[in-house]
Amino acid sequence: MTEAASGPAARTARAVRSARAVRALPAVTAARRRARRLPPLVAESVLPVLLLLDVVAAYPPHELPAPLALTAALALPLLWRRRAPLAVFGAVAAAALVQWLAGIQLPADAALLVALHTVAAHSSRRVTLAAGAVVEAGVLLACLRWATDGAFLTPFVAVTATVVAAAVLGVNVRTTRAYLAAEQERARRLELEQEHLARLAVAEERTRITREMHDIVTHNLSVMVALTDAALATQHRAPDRTTAAMVQVAETGRQALTDMRRTLGVLRADEPDAERHPLPGIAQLGTLAEQMGAAGLPTSLDVHGDHTHLPATAQLTVYRLVQEALTNALKHTPAGTRATVLIRCTAGTVTVDVTDTGPRPPRTTTAGTATATAGTGNPAGHGITGMRERATAYGGTLQAGPLPGGGWGVRTRLLLGSGGATAA
Repeated sequence: MTEAASGPAARTARAVRSARAVRALPAVTAARRRARRLPPLVAESVLPVLLLLDVVAAYPPHELPAPLALTAALALPLLWRRRAPLAVFGAVAAAALVQWLAGIQLPADAALLVALHTVAAHSSRRVTLAAGAVVEAGVLLACLRWATDGAFLTPFVAVTATVVAAAVLGVNVRTTRAYLAAEQERARRLELEQEHLARLAVAEERTRITREMHDIVTHNLSVMVALTDAALATQHRAPDRTTAAMVQVAETGRQALTDMRRTLGVLRADEPDAERHPLPGIAQLGTLAEQMGAAGLPTSLDVHGDHTHLPATAQLTVYRLVQEALTNALKHTPAGTRATVLIRCTAGTVTVDVTDTGPRPPRTTTAGTATATAGTGNPAGHGITGMRERATAYGGTLQAGPLPGGGWGVRTRLLLGSGGATAA
């Protein structure tokens, strides 16, 4: 080492270069952020290459070997800083200690701050504090050795602030990364939950449409079959009754088509029938009773209380319950059976009672035993299930069974405060 290289002027020039390198750290950090768009190896090579070029340009050829070797020892480990941050920090700290022992000031000291930043970004706070203490010890030793007389405190505070900034920025990177990972996990869970809710909604809508289609098809086909049988029986004896029955068959078929279009209209945005034809409700039960009477099941209807305040979905539920009960009475009772429908409406409840006077024929099971066929349809079919689903949607229960004096009864009590958004 020559006298010129170790003189006060040379030390001052190198201290200025080191100070410039420290002040350039934020710009280097910003460049690193922009460099993330590059391949990892290229991005991580930028700082070591710049430090090596800087030392090559700053020293004359005869003084270059020692600074260049120390700069390489400080800068080149940074190429692996993301894969092994603690090992790289140890290597850079060791190189900085050798540099201090050699008494050579280098701009590559910024590599120690970069290594500290990487440790703080990838390690725990305890490890970060330990690494920061190592760097701070190096700062103290450097200032004790290279600070000019009477100017120890100012460079020590300035460099210490830089060390703290590097550690805080690294901790902020780690915190941000953890926050983003938590947000991504939360978004993934929300996406899975939304997919699950969407599948549930699709299943509920499929169940609703199936229930509606069952009620519409079963009721209208039962009525049409009964009317057709009546028309065939009277075609020679009473042609006028036959004509009236066939007219009723055609009207029932048209009503069935309307109901089907309205039910399936939710699947098409351009389906006009859902808006043109309102949902059936309690007001349409009179027409339903007349239709059942024309099909061979004389039906009386009695409605107590004001039903105009009931929501449309609740009225549709009442209508479908009565429709299904009467349809099953028509299907499973002999000629001459009469049915009675009693509706009681209050502010918070609706009670539906459907009774008939006809006995049910026995149903033979696979074991050969005879059991009664329920008035709400075959228990193994969709009728009883659909009625119970409709009642459950409004917090109600369904009771169906033989009456003490003969006949069959279906009783349902709906709680209007229970929602029933899916009851339709």
